[in-house]
Amino acid sequence: MKLFTTLTLVICTGVVFAQDKPAYDPMQAFDPQFLNVPGNEYRSGSGAPGPMYWQNKSDYSISCALDTAKDVISGEVDITYTNNSPDELNYLWLQLDQNMFTTTSRSHFTTPVGGGRFGNVEFEGGDSIHSISVSEHGNVINPQIVITDTRMQVLLKEPLKAKGDKVVLKIKYSFRIPQDGSDRMGITQTKNGKIYEIAQWYPRMEVYDDIQGWNTLPYLGAGEFYLDYGDFDYTISAPANMILTGSGELQNPSEVLTSTEIDRLNKAKGSDSKVYIITADEIGKAATRPKSSGYLSWHYKMQKSRDVTWAASKAFIWDAARVNLPDNKKSFAQSFYPVESASDSSWGRSTEYLKFSIEYYSKTYFVFPYPVASNIAGRVNGMEYPGIIFCNWHARMGRLFGVTTHEIGHNWFPMVVGSNERKYAWMDEGFNTFINIYAGENFNNGEYKGDESVKRLTDMMNRQISKPIMTYPDVIDGKDLGTLAYFKPSAGLKLLRDVVVGPKRFDYAFRNYISRWAFKHPVPMDFFRSMNDALGEDLNWFWKEWFYQNWKLDQAIETVQYVNADPKQGIDITIINKEQMVMPVEIEIKEANGKTGRVNLPVEVWQRSGKWTFHYNSTDMVTSVVIDPDNKLPDVDLTNNTWGVPTK
Repeated sequence: MKLFTTLTLVICTGVVFAQDKPAYDPMQAFDPQFLNVPGNEYRSGSGAPGPMYWQNKSDYSISCALDTAKDVISGEVDITYTNNSPDELNYLWLQLDQNMFTTTSRSHFTTPVGGGRFGNVEFEGGDSIHSISVSEHGNVINPQIVITDTRMQVLLKEPLKAKGDKVVLKIKYSFRIPQDGSDRMGITQTKNGKIYEIAQWYPRMEVYDDIQGWNTLPYLGAGEFYLDYGDFDYTISAPANMILTGSGELQNPSEVLTSTEIDRLNKAKGSDSKVYIITADEIGKAATRPKSSGYLSWHYKMQKSRDVTWAASKAFIWDAARVNLPDNKKSFAQSFYPVESASDSSWGRSTEYLKFSIEYYSKTYFVFPYPVASNIAGRVNGMEYPGIIFCNWHARMGRLFGVTTHEIGHNWFPMVVGSNERKYAWMDEGFNTFINIYAGENFNNGEYKGDESVKRLTDMMNRQISKPIMTYPDVIDGKDLGTLAYFKPSAGLKLLRDVVVGPKRFDYAFRNYISRWAFKHPVPMDFFRSMNDALGEDLNWFWKEWFYQNWKLDQAIETVQYVNADPKQGIDITIINKEQMVMPVEIEIKEANGKTGRVNLPVEVWQRSGKWTFHYNSTDMVTSVVIDPDNKLPDVDLTNNTWGVPTK
């Protein structure tokens, strides 16, 4: 009985201690083991690519045809795959994304009852692989293949040697086009004909990297893409009455356009205002096409890209304008949309939005690397591909500007900075949402400036979110995807820029990260380390709390005391950190004599404990002390931020 009593006291005492323990633990916030992983020859501890960094290369030659009667694409792709890795490869992995659109796919079975934005419900599509051959070391074989959902494994007869060996895959395939392709692609019916937005339309190589080897997560919808860089040469045959646009640069305009359209295009390439290539009155007219029947083959090329995509319709209005890039470089912006979307409050301004966004991001972050950018109106609400974006045909005014600047912004993240979207949605969606803030502020004197109030951020932090930012997108609850992939990462970068380190220092470090990892494959640690390195700061406390945790912020004033009870000798102010998140502290002090002063304390005041006292040289009665006077921080309890009665 005595032993039981003793154990009971120990257990109960432990419970009391746990209940009395302060919410804030400095060892959690300032964890010396966080990100404490050595760099290596592939990825430096500084966040830069290492001296032996490598990535494999995938070049594509594609020829396909669009059958508008059956809504089927059929074609052939030659993939030249270069193994730059230090490893021999006994097999290759490819993505067959169209296999998502079947009633037996993993996506189908993981789609909630009633569907969802990225779901697949009751559509029988999928990639049909008609034949495949492999040319390796002078031998051509028909390899054994294993198709598992949206992945295809190709077993090689001979290992693909390390450091530069090549193999060529020739694949004949076809698929039925889904009308609603998980908001990534699809078919839109307009009064003048169908609009085809075509993506994930050819077998694509999976990425083999130094982080985990083959990246073979299945395509479920929410998780986007991770792709090698390479050169593309592709030709699409479509009915002659259709206008087709694709990623890259058109190689045969004289074969698919009229002389009038070519003249108008040349005029547009020298104009800062939009020029119509095809007007609303010309839609469907025979004079807009080089021939009246049969098929035309549109030939495009694109270099140093991770993907290509295209759109086609006989319903398109087409306008375009010049894009002015740094160092007197030029690009080209164009928009394709039906008459239903043609008003000046809608798609009539699309090219204006597209042109501005490319010029702004090029000047601010990294020069747009592609010769052409196209905006396509259709059923897809918003989706990005290199040099081409799909935006909803009903979007108007600020909504259209927002989706246009967001989707073309993806040409920086992840088209230039090639992160793994399948795993880290925030590295493209969050970064892009962040740069969109400043595009909105700078477009046409803030015509579409967004709501970036700290209240929105505080409301988010008060809402219970079950997962942190560092969660695979396919695992995030649908209601939380916008928060965790887009808004919270963007808001965190804005806090870091505006409050923690300052705009000038942040912008330098951010541009440095983009430059280091342009056309390469960074992972989160590369970003965190690169920012730390260029800023000269150990920001691991910030990366941990913002990206790996769901902590809250609650800074408070505990006491304000006059030294020796004499206002003329100054005051000692004690502040406390009541939650686990930490931030620098800004405090405003007002005195009865009208003086106002501010004290800025670094985040390091919270390294030892959740309480800090500092002295302020006041000379009169203090009327108020306020933490975060400009309301920049997402403090979840503002009632404890003020001491005294603030004077106006």
